[in-house]
Amino acid sequence: MSVLIDDWERTGRYLDLAGHRIFVVDRAADEPNARDPVLVLHGFPTSSFDWRPALPVLARRRRVVIPDYLGFGLSDKPDQRYSIFELADLVVAGVAELGLASVALVTHDLGDSVGGEVLARSIDGTLPFEVTQRVITNGSIYMELVQLSAGQQLLLSLPDEQLPEGGAPEQSAVADALRGTFAPESVVAGDELDALAALVVRDGGNRLLPRTIRYIEERRVHEGRWTGAIERHPSPLTIVWGELDPIAVWPMAERLSGARPDATLVRLSGVGHYPMLEAPDAFNAAIEHALG
Repeated sequence: MSVLIDDWERTGRYLDLAGHRIFVVDRAADEPNARDPVLVLHGFPTSSFDWRPALPVLARRRRVVIPDYLGFGLSDKPDQRYSIFELADLVVAGVAELGLASVALVTHDLGDSVGGEVLARSIDGTLPFEVTQRVITNGSIYMELVQLSAGQQLLLSLPDEQLPEGGAPEQSAVADALRGTFAPESVVAGDELDALAALVVRDGGNRLLPRTIRYIEERRVHEGRWTGAIERHPSPLTIVWGELDPIAVWPMAERLSGARPDATLVRLSGVGHYPMLEAPDAFNAAIEHALG
């Protein structure tokens, strides 16, 4: 597990953004005449490590940039109030620091909401780079359809405060909670799942879970802005969805497809909330075709 994390850390670097140390995977394209870079935004409560199986496929024709948000993965984890607006600020600052003028945007889970703010700024004319095409995958973009897990409901019932030492879920509990979002027949390697959970717990991230999960409350307030931008942004859109997601249920993908009839909808049968981990071959094929 530690070897997997160390290897992953070597794929990226740390940027100083707004006084925070932010980890960013930044892999060059395999082909010399690369297309627009791809910016990948990960989900809650995990990190860029989710995308380890997809990285070689994404990097065939594009530079790949995957930041760990503030409070997640290998980035700084300060005890503070967390907001999607700030997460988007840091993503935008990272893109500027890396000198990217245009990107293909790929988002998952919380990343759909952070990406929604990025897209809203694009529509507003305040985004300093162009989004040329998009792939969106399992995330709670329509809050009236979301089926929050018992663990998510528990975290939201707690005060927006750091948990005390010894009062946070341990790594094994985090791994169990992640496993509970997979489809019943999905198999993810034990060391990979352990690494996902270890990166949540790292540097006290498990103690911050009642703080970092507040994006769900913020999501309800700003759904018109973020889901509206996901629906309206003019860039070509592909929807890739695990049909057995117990949280961001399949009807969300159908509803988005109805709002964007020009979009391509890919249904991944027998796959849950983390399609990039549960069915990497099928997911990677869909992503590669979408970014064509």
